[in-house]
Amino acid sequence: MAMFNRCAGQGFFTAALIVSIAASFATAADQPATQPSARAGVRPPFRWVSSGPVVTVRPDATRQAVAIKDPSVVRFADRWHIYATYATQGGRWGMVYTSFTDWKDAATAPQYFMDENPNLKGYHCAPQVFYFAPQKQWYLVYQSQQPQFSTNADIAKPQDWTKPQNFFEGTPKSVVEGWLDYWIICDDAHAFLFFSDDHGRWYRSRTKLADFPKGFDEPVIVLQEPVARDLFEGGCVYRVKGTNQYIALIEAGNEGWKRYYKAFTADSLDGAWRPLAAAWGASFADTTRIRTEDGSKLWTDDISHGELVRDGYEQTMTIDPANLQLLYQGMTPNRPEHLEYVQLPWQLGLLRVDPEGQKQLSK
Repeated sequence: MAMFNRCAGQGFFTAALIVSIAASFATAADQPATQPSARAGVRPPFRWVSSGPVVTVRPDATRQAVAIKDPSVVRFADRWHIYATYATQGGRWGMVYTSFTDWKDAATAPQYFMDENPNLKGYHCAPQVFYFAPQKQWYLVYQSQQPQFSTNADIAKPQDWTKPQNFFEGTPKSVVEGWLDYWIICDDAHAFLFFSDDHGRWYRSRTKLADFPKGFDEPVIVLQEPVARDLFEGGCVYRVKGTNQYIALIEAGNEGWKRYYKAFTADSLDGAWRPLAAAWGASFADTTRIRTEDGSKLWTDDISHGELVRDGYEQTMTIDPANLQLLYQGMTPNRPEHLEYVQLPWQLGLLRVDPEGQKQLSK
């Protein structure tokens, strides 16, 4: 499959995991010498406790679905709402929706395949969902391959999402090797669109808040690495509650292509991004700093395309540093060999901050 005719990922798995984090903030003086450019933000090192998978895809009569991945999650009207990617054994990509009141019910909650909606037939995946308060409507952003969006008055009615619309008239000139994994976040004046290209570049485009969803300018490269796996895909950006800081998580791969999340911070959405926890073994989330509650072997080798649970559901993408959660994708290493990427059995699971590790951070 062509590099960009797919949903985020190269041949690895991940599981949607929720991460419960009780993290403190630090100034530049508090940061380790290995992170000299990190200023305010959640303090590394990060250590986690993992459960097993909490959501798996359930095939229906017409779809031999084998994976659920790339989740976007919000809490609204006392329910969790997840939009995600599904993949079929035959190489088909689409989106899927599920909703439930408590995470213990996630595994049995009904799942709605979004191509049941006539407006969303065909290739659409890697969604992001949020409420755009200025217009009083929900937005679903996804890759098709270009960035597209649909709108809806009710997040709980997946059948009501509108026909896809493009953010750009064509591929911008600055996008030289493809684009994927689109993310919208807004401040008081502008809406920003961030995305990756799987070749070590991370881009940003901007439009006035009053013009959204139209008017995005020529994308610019805001982070770049010479090795593609060092700055790969699955990026997401948040405002940190109670501060003037933003945090970005971007997926990378180590030398063995095990997936993990790097973290960067910035003072503004159009400012410079500084590494906070951006190396394997000292990252935001990788398997070297994750244990299981019962001491058993961790069920996944990869911490891949996911999303922090927000403190709210609207366009500022605010997170509470005292109550962080990360929903991500993972996959058992005991899968059949020689599977094509689209056939890999991604699942969603839960991760939380290791309380023992957190105690060490406060010493």
